Amino acid sequence: MSILEAFLIMLAGVGAGTINTIVGSGTLITFPTLLFFGYPPLVANMSNNVGLLPGGLSGVYGYRRELAGYGAVVRRLVPLSVAGGLTGALLLLVLPSSVFDAVVPALIGLGVLLVIFGPRLQAAARARHAEQESSLRRALLPLAVLGSGVYGGYFGAAQGVIMMGFLTMLMPISLQSLTAIKNVLVPIVNLVAAVVFISLRWSQIDWAAAGLIGVGSLMGGFIGAGVGRRLPSPVLRGVIITVGLIAIAKLTVFG
Repeated sequence: MSILEAFLIMLAGVGAGTINTIVGSGTLITFPTLLFFGYPPLVANMSNNVGLLPGGLSGVYGYRRELAGYGAVVRRLVPLSVAGGLTGALLLLVLPSSVFDAVVPALIGLGVLLVIFGPRLQAAARARHAEQESSLRRALLPLAVLGSGVYGGYFGAAQGVIMMGFLTMLMPISLQSLTAIKNVLVPIVNLVAAVVFISLRWSQIDWAAAGLIGVGSLMGGFIGAGVGRRLPSPVLRGVIITVGLIAIAKLTVFG
């Protein structure tokens, strides 16, 4: 690995860690970078997953104040993220990649739509004081977190956008607090998937690339927390939507 290649991989890690903390989709920076330098897709996917873990930790620390008061909620959702991440990681190792290729853009698109229309749906439900709808949201939230975890364990690109879409619709709290909850759940999915990859495919992980991404993502997580926490809700929502649309275009038009 040349010095230039190492620098660019680490720089991609900085960008991924930054955008993961604010929105998600950092994988769409690091994964193509590894492919560009000739890493096989499976190796790139697993190495990238391991490398992004430090960025998740710094993102959680950066958003710690926004998590205040939501500890009980997070504790209820963490086991679902663990189960989803485990399922998705195992699917990656046993299924052909073509299985999910068709649904990935659709899932990201769904997340974008939920971010756009979620606040309106919440407002309508509050105006009607519909207890049945509130119960439905409580029932759907675990399924949404579990499903997001399965997707994240399998690939992870735009996992944050998808999860933010579901959380926006199903949890009537501030967008910054939702981002903080997302910043706990997404790294947990990545951690579980990384444990699976390390345990079952140790030799297929490129530890040099993973280490460079890890250093970069750690720095990026702090940068993202500093930026994201200062964004007004409409701006943050706009960033999420924009990143989601870029992710869809990259996966469909540019492949």
